[in-house]
Amino acid sequence: MLHAPIDLAPEVRAAREAGAPVVALESTIVTHGMPHPQNVATARAVEAEVRRNGAVPATIAVVAGRLRIGLPDEVLDWLGTAPDVLKLSRADLPYAVAAGKHGSTTVAATMICAHLAGIRVFATGGIGGVHRGVEATLDISADLDELARTPVAVVCAGAKAILDLPRTLEYLETRGVPVVAYGTDRFPAFWSRDSGLPAPLRLDTPEALAALIRAKDALGLAGGVLVANPVPEADEIPAAEIAPRIEAALAQAREAGIAAKAVTPFLLARMLELTGGRSLATNIALVRNNAALAARMAVALRQAGLP
Repeated sequence: MLHAPIDLAPEVRAAREAGAPVVALESTIVTHGMPHPQNVATARAVEAEVRRNGAVPATIAVVAGRLRIGLPDEVLDWLGTAPDVLKLSRADLPYAVAAGKHGSTTVAATMICAHLAGIRVFATGGIGGVHRGVEATLDISADLDELARTPVAVVCAGAKAILDLPRTLEYLETRGVPVVAYGTDRFPAFWSRDSGLPAPLRLDTPEALAALIRAKDALGLAGGVLVANPVPEADEIPAAEIAPRIEAALAQAREAGIAAKAVTPFLLARMLELTGGRSLATNIALVRNNAALAARMAVALRQAGLP
């Protein structure tokens, strides 16, 4: 078997060798999810949140065809403004490696790279899912199938609210992915704490989440676990308030013929404008909140004897 072209940052390598907890972080939030300079500042704040809660952060990207697990400051700074950085999912990750390209990793690609590096917990903002109008487009994020096949726990604030959330949950259930809301009986919707949908499962401590992952391993069940961690109440935009703006942004995307990978970055940018910047502040708060919980989960997994 060929060895993946993977480079672990010294801090990440030392943590792996010492059996210390590590949390994977994506890089699409830097290249396609937020404007500069908030993107780089947020990435650093999220890494600091992981450290503050007892784990080592490993922000993941592809640089010149190499999987970089943990990014030094100069690479993170460069990534924040670099032009023509590919947005990589499962389908295009091998192309970027083979062609020596630069790329940021989506949820799916980050899970793949984290698994190659032996990292079990990953913090992000919100996962992709089943897009609205799927009957015509068949647009379903690769994130969902990755959760069904790759054994990495993903901590998020639910699926992005621009998606078809009932169908996203149904797809995850069909694929056998445990969806666990943290400390709530409601499934969160990214900017909002309550999507209006009940959570399939609920757990209230990092230790309970670690026990679920351990039980899943013991049963020989493939795939990951989705932990839906609601945005802090003080930072949320309630669903009733955000919904009309989402509908407006979706209508504009349809009128402009935006499709495929361009949809989510377009919609996030439009939501930033339509909310007067409030959506960005909420996005920053929720990803930091997810990083803190992911770090506590990683610590609990190590205490349970799992890598």
